[in-house]
Amino acid sequence: MAMLISGISARPAFLLLFRSIYASISFIPSPNSQSFSTTPKTHQKNLIPVSNLFQRYGFPPSELPHFLKKNQFLLNSNPSEIEKSLKILLSLNPSQAFVVNVLCSCPSVLELEFLEKWQLGISELGISNVSLMAIRNILEVSRKFDLNPDDVSRCIKCLERLGFREDTVTRVLEAVPMVIMSSEDKIRGKIEFLIRLGIQKKEIDGLICLYPGVLAFGVENRLKPLIDEFEDLGFSLSEVRREVIRDPRILGLENGEFSQCVKLLKSLRCRLPIKENIFSHGAFRAAYEVKIRVDCLRRHGLIYREAFTVLWKEPRVILYEIEEIEKKIEFLVQDMEFDVRCLVEVPEYLGVNFDKQIVPRFNVIKHLSSIGGLGHEVGLRNLIKLSRLRFYNLYVKPYPECEKIYGRFGGESEVRNRHPVGMWKLFKPQKYPESNEDLRNVKSYMESLA
Repeated sequence: MAMLISGISARPAFLLLFRSIYASISFIPSPNSQSFSTTPKTHQKNLIPVSNLFQRYGFPPSELPHFLKKNQFLLNSNPSEIEKSLKILLSLNPSQAFVVNVLCSCPSVLELEFLEKWQLGISELGISNVSLMAIRNILEVSRKFDLNPDDVSRCIKCLERLGFREDTVTRVLEAVPMVIMSSEDKIRGKIEFLIRLGIQKKEIDGLICLYPGVLAFGVENRLKPLIDEFEDLGFSLSEVRREVIRDPRILGLENGEFSQCVKLLKSLRCRLPIKENIFSHGAFRAAYEVKIRVDCLRRHGLIYREAFTVLWKEPRVILYEIEEIEKKIEFLVQDMEFDVRCLVEVPEYLGVNFDKQIVPRFNVIKHLSSIGGLGHEVGLRNLIKLSRLRFYNLYVKPYPECEKIYGRFGGESEVRNRHPVGMWKLFKPQKYPESNEDLRNVKSYMESLA
């Protein structure tokens, strides 16, 4: 070891990298163990040339130690064979970023015997503008199942025979590359199912291009039970067809999931205008909007039950765009430093205006906290559920510098009255001029009272 390090002392820039790689690869067994062999010496011998080789092809030095530790078979391989494999890989797409991406995703594609089958390039597959992601997926599936370029080409020609455009074929290879393993009969069966659903043949190409995942589902165990569920809930086949064409992702629903969304909608207790807006495009669309927002909340850390609870307590969230919901959640977690599960206790946070209420109030509390102006910690509930006037009186009015931060009731901001100036005149009884006859009648009335 000492001789190896002293041998490269002329390259101090590489010494740090070598030490980090060598320290991270814990493969040397105890000399007293039965597994002790000459393998570690092979690792030591190939460590520097293999490391240099990967760096030359664009591999980040900071990620190299972990990569080699995870894939120690590379240190047992012949560096010249690895270089041949890297050259073939680079010939498929002249981008070092592509090479690194493929290696991080599936290092086993570096096997020279496998890559030699792809030496003639991707062009033989019959797709002119195949994307980097599609190439990567093709190589991964082919390596995993020991496929030849002819096997992949056969699947692509099958998709083209079934009426799919080249762009759609590329999208399929990007999203569901396991279609390569499907037979033509299975793919045709899914297309025939869509036709029976009422979707015209000319619409299927666009539908698959929007949501290629349909080709990954089985007809009998996934698609047919889903349509049966829609019909059991009272939705007509024409309504289902219309919504599927609008958003094919509906076919990706898990069995039973849509029923839970419909159940939540039936149990909503909210103001009539909100409920009317939720159902403005029909019950089917409303239930699917619930599903999309449940998925959004789950992506940010809530469990299934918690996501439904948030929507039930704050139905306005169903009406908001996903981008707006995500912006509020990111601000809650990253800037306000609250746990995302606070939304279960204070779902109103997702229902208030971001720019007019959330940000100004947070800025005021953040300022007061920085100057020691708060005697206690202000939780999310107090931050959101206090009325505007009460929040102003508690946290803004006693501190003049907070007027500009808060903005809504700031000194330079005009406080809008409940009614426009002069509105009181509309409610004042109209005054008419008094005539001599009116005066005589009043005088007679007063005398009669006396």
